[in-house]
Amino acid sequence: MKYICLGYYEPEKHAGMTEDERNAMFDECFQYDDHLRANGHFSAGEALQPHETALTLYWKNGKVATTDGPYAETKEQLGGILVLEARDMNHAVQLMSQHPALKYGSLFEIRPTTDLAEMIKASEQRRRKLTAR
Repeated sequence: MKYICLGYYEPEKHAGMTEDERNAMFDECFQYDDHLRANGHFSAGEALQPHETALTLYWKNGKVATTDGPYAETKEQLGGILVLEARDMNHAVQLMSQHPALKYGSLFEIRPTTDLAEMIKASEQRRRKLTAR
């Protein structure tokens, strides 16, 4: 089963680290990612640019509107995502609890993915009926 692991960090804490401390943290994290990959648990992962580069879309007054940055203002910012292969939530927690980023103050939100295959199939059937008219 796939789990999405959202990695959060505190930008101020990260900025307060020396270059050597940051390099050590990244080296440990990438080494653990390699371990997950080698054991078939790392499906995908992406780091995100800083929250200042984000754009949030939403619906307002009948049209799409935007606002700079993430919608929620929190101390922690989303830094990246990891798609994890695990047997169940307990296994996902076990794998992510060993991630070195935790000891540097990061946190992970783990969510199981949902298989949308049946929902997509039903939508395709409805849309075909509409276009056949």
